[in-house]
Formats: sequence, C-alpha cells, structure tokens
Amino acid sequence: MQNEIEDYYRQGGETRRLDAGAGRWEFLRTWDLLQRTLPAAPLAILDVGGATGVYAGPLAAQGHRVHLIDPMPEHVAAAAALPGVTAAVGDARALAEPDAAYDAVLLFGPLYHLVARGDRIAAWREAARAVRPGGLVVAATISRFASLLDGYVRGYLAHEVFARMLDHTLATGEHRNLGDDRHWFTTAYFHRPDEPPGEAAEAGLDFVRSAAVEGPLWMLPALDEVLADPARTEQALRLLRQVEGEPHLWGASSHLLTVARRPA
Repeated sequence: MQNEIEDYYRQGGETRRLDAGAGRWEFLRTWDLLQRTLPAAPLAILDVGGATGVYAGPLAAQGHRVHLIDPMPEHVAAAAALPGVTAAVGDARALAEPDAAYDAVLLFGPLYHLVARGDRIAAWREAARAVRPGGLVVAATISRFASLLDGYVRGYLAHEVFARMLDHTLATGEHRNLGDDRHWFTTAYFHRPDEPPGEAAEAGLDFVRSAAVEGPLWMLPALDEVLADPARTEQALRLLRQVEGEPHLWGASSHLLTVARRPA
C-alpha cells in the first residue's frame, strides 16, 4: 500500500471505527446484509482486506471456514488470534489462493484504496478466480458523495484544504488527503453507484444486486441515541431493508454493497 495509507491504519483507528455512531450503524447494516446474502454455514469464505477480522470473527463463530487476507501485518496478527480464523498478509490484486477454492469472497476494503481502475479490476478478477463457479463475491465501496455529506455533518467544509479536496473528489472520485488532519480519510477511490456493477462485469462476474449500507441515517446527529435503544435499532434495520435496493437512495449512503456471482 501507499505510505500514507499504511500510516493511516497504523494509528489503530480500524480497531475502534465500527464501535459507535455511524461506524456501528455501518457494521450492523453490513452484517444484516451478509446474513441475508450468504448461504447457510458451513461455507469456505475468503475475506480480502478484512482488517482485524470484524466480520471474519462472527462468520467463523457461525461455523464458516474463514481465511482473511490483509496488507497490514498488524491487522493480520489480530485476525489470526480470533477463533476459527486463519489470516495472511497479501495483496488483493494477486492472491496466493487456489482457483475456485471458496464459496464466497468478501472485498470489504480493497476497492476503497485502489485508485486506478485497472487495479480495482485486478482485485475483482482475483476474487472471481478464487471463488467457485456459482459462488458469490460481495464488495463494499464508498459513495462518491460521502465526503460532501460528511463535510457538512462534521464541519470539515470550513477548512479551505478540505473544500479543495472535495472539489477534486467530486470531479474524479479520487480522495487525496492534502492536509495534516488525521480525521480526514486517507488516499481512496469513491465510486458512483453505477460503477461497481460495471467493474464486476469486466472481471467476468454476473451482477446480482446493489444495496445501500447505511442509507441516509448515518448523518443523523441522534444516531447514537437510536443505536442505544434496541427497539429503535430494530426499527431502523427493518426500514432500511425495505429501501436498500432503491437506486434513488444509493448516493446518500456512505457505503454501497455490490453482490456478484461467478458464472456456473
């Protein structure tokens, strides 16, 4: 990975990012989508870019055989300590995995940080190679408009540097942290909602569906209050299930999940 991306993750934010607020909502919605997308256990699952194993651990606890790949040795060490999870350092663009060895492949990190389209297609192709015919590839992407929305919610647009960064991101999809504010995300690519299906198709996969992960709820100032109340959390999950496939809402979601299948 590029140096600035390594530096960002070495700060340890990935170990806490999904614990509260919008991060917690991202986790709950992603987990909910996974439970309704993946076939029943036991599956052989390859978690590419799986960081510290936030999804690998619960999947292994359900009886799946999970192998995690990540470029950060610190992440791999944390994931490998989870019961039922194996882990190795690797590159999403050149996986050291056999052909058709897995029932499902997760790409929950690589497509964020591969700014060049050719590199993203390479990651999709490697996932397509590693999954069995008929198996699923589930990929997470960040919305092209996430920085615009987050910039207003968090007040970042008061910073001239952030405003210049945003102009570039909206025009090109490339997010480059031009300042020294550690709260701003590192080098990344932010997709338009219609891009992931095309990338998957170019890699030889059949598009199945797209779904908004957080929807617009990730911007709520009172989100922590909602998530602290089990009844309100369940209501929010139920409502988002009803509209997650609505294209008109995809751009308002911080993340989008794309499901594709290797042709049988």
